[in-house]
Amino acid sequence: MSATATTTTTTTAANRPAYRDGNVLRWLSAYTASLLGDSVYFVALGFAAAKVAPPAQVGLVMAAGAVPRAVLMLGGGVVADRFGPRLVVIGSDAVRCALILAAAGALALASPGLWLLVAVALLFGVVDALFMPAVGALPPRITTPDQLVRLQGLRALVIRLSTVVGPPAGGLAMGLGGAAAAFTVAGLLFATSVPLLIRTRITPQPRAERAPATQELRDGLRYIRRHRVVGPLVLSGALCELGLVGPLNVGMVLLADERGWGAAGYGWVIAAFSAGAGASALLLTVRGRIPRAGAVQIATLLVGSAAIGFIGVAPVLAVAAGVAFLAGLICGVCGGLASALIQTSTDPAYLGRVTSVMSLTGFGLAPLAYPLFAAAVGAFGPSPVFLASATFAALGAAFTAFLPAIRQAELP
Repeated sequence: MSATATTTTTTTAANRPAYRDGNVLRWLSAYTASLLGDSVYFVALGFAAAKVAPPAQVGLVMAAGAVPRAVLMLGGGVVADRFGPRLVVIGSDAVRCALILAAAGALALASPGLWLLVAVALLFGVVDALFMPAVGALPPRITTPDQLVRLQGLRALVIRLSTVVGPPAGGLAMGLGGAAAAFTVAGLLFATSVPLLIRTRITPQPRAERAPATQELRDGLRYIRRHRVVGPLVLSGALCELGLVGPLNVGMVLLADERGWGAAGYGWVIAAFSAGAGASALLLTVRGRIPRAGAVQIATLLVGSAAIGFIGVAPVLAVAAGVAFLAGLICGVCGGLASALIQTSTDPAYLGRVTSVMSLTGFGLAPLAYPLFAAAVGAFGPSPVFLASATFAALGAAFTAFLPAIRQAELP
């Protein structure tokens, strides 16, 4: 297949819904395989570490990959913009495939110590720092601007699918064949995504003159800071992540324990939130364009933040689950609109760097709020801390509500 054939989108896709576009479906299939590979890998890594190390060291192994991912994420955005996101995504998945299959071989042939798992986690984190900005920069290049909201909905659906299917698949592989089998399954899933990515066509973009990597990084940060739409929305998203990551990822466990709901109650609340988020993804996929997208994004961020805050004051499990469903539904719409607005407003030459800043907030900085949130819950109880966190997240909507460029922002 020629380079032109693999990098030029067809004009026939212009009037075709994203969910009926073969090119989009190829990319989604590749993305799904890659996400499933991620899920299976993390399950395999955790169980493999638990067989050779005490719990404290297992936690260190699981967290090891986050360090290079956070440190190198911004550089990954520069690489994506310099060499093109498609090439970087293909290369990243190929390297992940080789790395995980090599680890599977080592585990099958011998019983290596903890050092092997730490090395795999660190290398996987390095590759993730390249993969994440590049994969986030691809959607505007594989479909037309009017279909970007639908594509964001489809992407959210496959993310939900991977979180439901991936961990059980990893656990099943561990049960049947141990860590070597689970690593093999993860590697084969990464291998499945590569040929699909190679067949995915993208819109070509003119290559800008190359500058030193540090200058390109500074240029990207300057671009975000000065853009009337991208800059405020990236900052708004960062405030939202920092405010809500604690309640969603730590607070639900502490709340269920404090209320006496137990693990089953925690599962019901999380399942309700996931169901709401899945419903919002389906809504965006079917609906496509939403009028007055900027104003709707501001409103949904305010309401979604409030809903997550009120989970913490719910007196009974049924109320908490109902509010969690509403929060997932509204936050899913908010997130899809924010991503679509950022991607349609960003100059294609800067998409990788913009995505890297967004990814750094969500995967590098936001988890640092976990210990602070847990300590606050221990001191004041879950209800006031949930409400305080939601108020902090709502600041992301509060300041953008005063910016005409955001209030009046529209999608194509």
